[in-house]
Amino acid sequence: MKQLILVRHAKSDWPEETNDFDRPLADKGLLDALKMSKFLKSNSIGIDYLLSSPAVRALGTCKIFNQTYNLNFGTNEKLYNPSENNFQSVIYDLNDNLNSVAFFSHNNGISNFANSISEDIFHFPTCGVAGFQIECDSWSQFDGANKKLLFFYEPGKI
Repeated sequence: MKQLILVRHAKSDWPEETNDFDRPLADKGLLDALKMSKFLKSNSIGIDYLLSSPAVRALGTCKIFNQTYNLNFGTNEKLYNPSENNFQSVIYDLNDNLNSVAFFSHNNGISNFANSISEDIFHFPTCGVAGFQIECDSWSQFDGANKKLLFFYEPGKI
């Protein structure tokens, strides 16, 4: 059994003359990321590995979660402006020793991907977190595996 956790980056700022990739987190984003990471950990949601888009706002969100979880983390360019296929490609590359992995990414890709694997249709707000149970022993079995939404949390509702 595997668990995939999808995290949309926290609220970002858009300073003048800053390109999309380099947008930093806003103060509210910093607070929401810390709040969500502590909420997940206090509710015994285990994570083995964090994998983020390399964009500043997503990686910043990942690093705040890592302050709470104290794990190894990495980046993958496929999680920046992702399509559904990008997510699947990243999933197939995961090490099978990892049972619970959190991806930090962007809309609209993260919402589209979540909706493609769940009957529960939803739109991710900033720092929204969805957890899915994937009934497989290997990440390579993801496509054909049964998937079940375990939780969906929004910073404004916890």
